[in-house]
Amino acid sequence: MIRPLTAILADDHAIVREGLKLLISAMENVSVVAEAADGESLLGHVRGTRADLLILDLGMPGVAGIQFISDIRALAPRMKILVLTANIEPRTVRAALDAGASAYLTKDGDPEELGAAIEAVKNGGTYLAQTVRFAVSEPARNSRPQPAQEMLSPIPLTRREHQILTLVAQGMTAREIAERLGISPLTARKHRENLMRKLNLHSAAELTAYAVRLGLPAG
Repeated sequence: MIRPLTAILADDHAIVREGLKLLISAMENVSVVAEAADGESLLGHVRGTRADLLILDLGMPGVAGIQFISDIRALAPRMKILVLTANIEPRTVRAALDAGASAYLTKDGDPEELGAAIEAVKNGGTYLAQTVRFAVSEPARNSRPQPAQEMLSPIPLTRREHQILTLVAQGMTAREIAERLGISPLTARKHRENLMRKLNLHSAAELTAYAVRLGLPAG
């Protein structure tokens, strides 16, 4: 029997939490084990439960922005964080992914995206809402302007590296990538590690953001 994925809902609006619970109740092997309306109570739940997933509103009282994601990651390294917010500022999206979020959804998005995001995160992948993919593909507002040639010439990738990048961006785990390409999971993980080293990236989320900037489809 498959152990249900346990989730904490963190949003200061009760109606939003009720809506999320309704959506989650229709999913298989996912259950809500705690709710929080502010940062303080959320930290208590994180310490007191061993939930697999946190669905987090960045605008909740007592949540000190992106730093809060890092704090949660320090308290519960294995807990996956799915950000659900109205904020699609590119800088915020990038910072959330860099801080350790595995998925980023917007509150005005399609409800079906929640299920897709949870499935991707559960399998060790990442998920970005359609509006977020566009936001991440935009250059940061305060970044150093890049020469046009530099922007049009990404780091050259081999055919295999391009395949790995595309599948990681679609939320696939090493085992799923191995099955798709007919290689061993160990080889798939090695390819992924080599790709991150080549691109100077440090997580699947960063690989996904890079893929989006190249125009590759994300999961």
